[in-house]
Amino acid sequence: MTGRRLLVRRMTVAAVSATALVAMAGPADAATTDSTKVDYATWQKDCQAVMDQALPYIQQRIASVKPGEKQAIVLDIDNTALETDFGFSYPQPANKPVLNVAKYAQEHGVSLFFVTARPDIIESATEYNLQYDGYQVSGLYVRGFLDLFKDVAAYKTAQRVDIENKGYDIIANIGNTASDLSGGHADQTFKLPDYNGQLS
Repeated sequence: MTGRRLLVRRMTVAAVSATALVAMAGPADAATTDSTKVDYATWQKDCQAVMDQALPYIQQRIASVKPGEKQAIVLDIDNTALETDFGFSYPQPANKPVLNVAKYAQEHGVSLFFVTARPDIIESATEYNLQYDGYQVSGLYVRGFLDLFKDVAAYKTAQRVDIENKGYDIIANIGNTASDLSGGHADQTFKLPDYNGQLS
């Protein structure tokens, strides 16, 4: 094989390998290679705008709580409670606009439940991370082996039903994807930005 043909072949193999890696990375990782991916400051500003709507609603609901009523908020984790796609440290930092609202709620007797598509193998590490950041975890729902084969939206809806069956009124459900919020079983939903799937 001549030098020129060898060079072309190596370049082709490299291009195919790079394409395969991007394809295997999935939407969140692929977005990190996209120069149009939202920047951190914009994401925080957009999250704050949503939480500026959520806080007055939650304050009003807390103020009108009836004696004996148990109120709860359900939160997604990745790019909702935690800054998953904006750094790779552990523990992952809290998404501050969400944490500030969650802290107000938990200081006023509202229980926080976290419903995530994360697998149960990292349940302990996830709960530690949430508590480290200042969330008081009343319950953490992660996917067991059989849950991995279920539709994510259906799985998350079932977990909210379980929380209601424990006697809680879910006054707010906060997430950043449609699968976090669809299916009902929450009085109000608040959707954080995912920028057309750029954030998981």
